[in-house]
Amino acid sequence: MKYIILVPDGVADEPLAELGGKTPLEFAATPNMDQMARAGLSGLVRIIPPGMSPGSDVGNLAVLGYDATRGFSGRSPLEAANLGIILAADEIAFRCNLVTIQDGRMIDYSAGHISISEAAQIMQEVAAACSDDRVKFYTGKSYRHIVVIKSADLKPFQLTKCTPPHDIMDQPIAEYLPQGPMAGFMAGLAEKARSLLAVHPVNQARIARGLAPANALWFWGQGGKPDLQLFKDRYGMAGSIISAVDLVNGIGRLVGLKVINVPGATGYYDTNYAGKAQYGLDSLQDNDFIYIHVEATDEAGHNGDVQAKVACVEKFDRYVVGPVLDYYRDNPAVRILVTPDHPTPLAKRTHTNAPVPFVMLGKDIERNGLDGYNERLALSAGLHFASGVEMIKHFFKK
Repeated sequence: MKYIILVPDGVADEPLAELGGKTPLEFAATPNMDQMARAGLSGLVRIIPPGMSPGSDVGNLAVLGYDATRGFSGRSPLEAANLGIILAADEIAFRCNLVTIQDGRMIDYSAGHISISEAAQIMQEVAAACSDDRVKFYTGKSYRHIVVIKSADLKPFQLTKCTPPHDIMDQPIAEYLPQGPMAGFMAGLAEKARSLLAVHPVNQARIARGLAPANALWFWGQGGKPDLQLFKDRYGMAGSIISAVDLVNGIGRLVGLKVINVPGATGYYDTNYAGKAQYGLDSLQDNDFIYIHVEATDEAGHNGDVQAKVACVEKFDRYVVGPVLDYYRDNPAVRILVTPDHPTPLAKRTHTNAPVPFVMLGKDIERNGLDGYNERLALSAGLHFASGVEMIKHFFKK
């Protein structure tokens, strides 16, 4: 048996007046996911455990069948793992966003989705100027980076409250700056970098082109060394993972999945949808499991970009789900699951913890035959998994 999980990150949404009272999933042309719903099993699943923040860290762990209330210490160690950073017992990692702040407001959590090359130039200088024996900066991709701090006592860092920048778009930042025992320390790091960023040639060039400058560092998502069971030990199979996002690939590395890098996978609207599907299907020649993650739908939600989200949904359906269904027609001993990791409603521009629609199809999967795949129809099915772990156990059941 082959198992395929497809994750359109943050695709679940709420009805919008601009779409005639429909969600992007309802409005978009999604013939392949609709076909899965008609021939397969659909319903709702509560991916985010009660009391936990609806981040992509918790969400993707849940879709992989892991309970984030156990062994999970925070988002940043997962991202760090994909950069080859394995934390020691006396180290804690923070996510470090390059952001745009203007007049005391969070203008852009991604510094205008700064390019990988521009961000690398900036972070190389940040690392040279701000790293020391205790603090070390690591360059990630685009606006997403990592700082690792060494301390004999990590608890004060863990207790410091940090807010994800995508949660406070267009809001004053003053009340969302780090709060708690190490707030001053983190503010000091940000201030040390601020003057460097203000005069950096990359930012000067971006301003000249009318683009958002990366004029501040924003720290959040901290955590220490995680303790996650290997996927093969948990579910008895080897597999691979495909994503353009360090967070998702880091989860894969930590649980023993092979990370497949796809040319042209950007983590944005222009990602190589078809390449992800093809590389994923090719990997099934050697393994029984593939996890394909697409970030574009989530980015559109954070940007509040209605038309982009609809377009990304349609590309995901055509170029990812379509080829996977073609593979299934030729290889019936297959099971396919489509589910987001959380909603990212366009009107809110951030994640929520509402249940999300899923659809699964394949060998020995029972059928409830909905007319299509979207939030409204999934609710009408009356099937509700209480957790991602419960859903995955059902998907993998023999």
